[in-house]
Amino acid sequence: MYKRADWIADTNIYEVNIRQYTPEGTFSAFAESLPRLKDMGVEVLWIMPIHPIGKPNRKGTLGSYYSISDFKAVNPEFGTAGDFKNLVKLAHDSGMKIIMDWVANHAAWDNVWTTDHPDYFVRDEAGNFKPPYDWTDVIQINHANPDQQNAMIDAMKYWVTDFDIDGFRADLAHLTPLDFWKKARTAIEPVKPNLFWLAESEEINYHEAFDTTFTWEWMHSTESFYKGNVNLNSLYDVLAKYNTVFPEDAYRMYFTSNHDENTWNGTADEKYGDMLKALAVFSCTWNSIPMIYNGEEMPNPKRLQFFEKDAIAWNGEYQLHDFYKTLLGLRKTNAALRAADPAVSTFHIITEGSKSVMAFLRKNENDEVLVFLNLSKEKTGFVIQDQLISGNYTNVFNGSENHLTAGSFISMMPWDYTVLEKKAD
Repeated sequence: MYKRADWIADTNIYEVNIRQYTPEGTFSAFAESLPRLKDMGVEVLWIMPIHPIGKPNRKGTLGSYYSISDFKAVNPEFGTAGDFKNLVKLAHDSGMKIIMDWVANHAAWDNVWTTDHPDYFVRDEAGNFKPPYDWTDVIQINHANPDQQNAMIDAMKYWVTDFDIDGFRADLAHLTPLDFWKKARTAIEPVKPNLFWLAESEEINYHEAFDTTFTWEWMHSTESFYKGNVNLNSLYDVLAKYNTVFPEDAYRMYFTSNHDENTWNGTADEKYGDMLKALAVFSCTWNSIPMIYNGEEMPNPKRLQFFEKDAIAWNGEYQLHDFYKTLLGLRKTNAALRAADPAVSTFHIITEGSKSVMAFLRKNENDEVLVFLNLSKEKTGFVIQDQLISGNYTNVFNGSENHLTAGSFISMMPWDYTVLEKKAD
């Protein structure tokens, strides 16, 4: 078991699509948004792949970020290596961290290794490179080659030592053997302790190498729920499964959108409609590491193209900036929201009178966060039946004081959310 950085327990993640973030699509242009993101409470910037993109079999005009021609170089579309190094420094100066998106399973057809080390890749019966699945713009890396593994680890280490990045988001981590990731973490952690290791996977055993995994099943289940295909009990079943089968100290990342979802399956609004803000509240208050995809704070109303230039149409209003600022700030100031902390208990609260309300309490000694979510299009009301609830609670969004005990009545508007805080004296 690797020693995990304690700061992860109350952090958050903001995914950055450099190409589409600004009209310029550069590191330097994105850097101008750092003060706004800092004010919103963002702590970890997950930067989508920054490497040069392969040309043969390229998809679209600009190609996929995940088709990498050189793991030790920067895509000139985004700027220079110096520009990226400066972005990392500016982020650090602002108190933020940067993790790089890392693709260990495949590479571009013209990756530099295809010439220097063709044995780093899988071949078909005719001796030709071959793509994984139907991903025609990339070729499969040969994970059985120890020299390839060492070269990949050397490339990862390069960005830690020379650019001072703070960790990795492993693309489709489970397609690369777990032993590789253990080997990589063992080699890189001594170089810079307290890195953040995030796996795009729900494979339980990948927590042997990673701090945090994705919650794909929750994301899909909540979309199905909003569209009327499953009931509320199915959501509780997913949470019960997560609580049962994953290690107690496993960090899980919850989100309402990311680059894949936005492009291929719809914007957060398309998928969740009026339930979106309630789900965002859940992501920030459950036993979780919340992630926000760039643009959600506006919110961004469109699907961003993947292989073409399609900049976010920022309107300067950032309607959800203060909404997220309140939630992310609460995570930092109330110890009850620390993720995977043995000192924190999470309780489902017993209520009577409504079948559409999700109610839960996060508790760390005398610090508490009480959450009510009305997951329906109807106005509802209910009575708290749980003896765990007792005392004065402050509504984090409007500052109102609420004295609650078993027997207290709560009314909620459609798709409403209430977040109440109790702090130790």
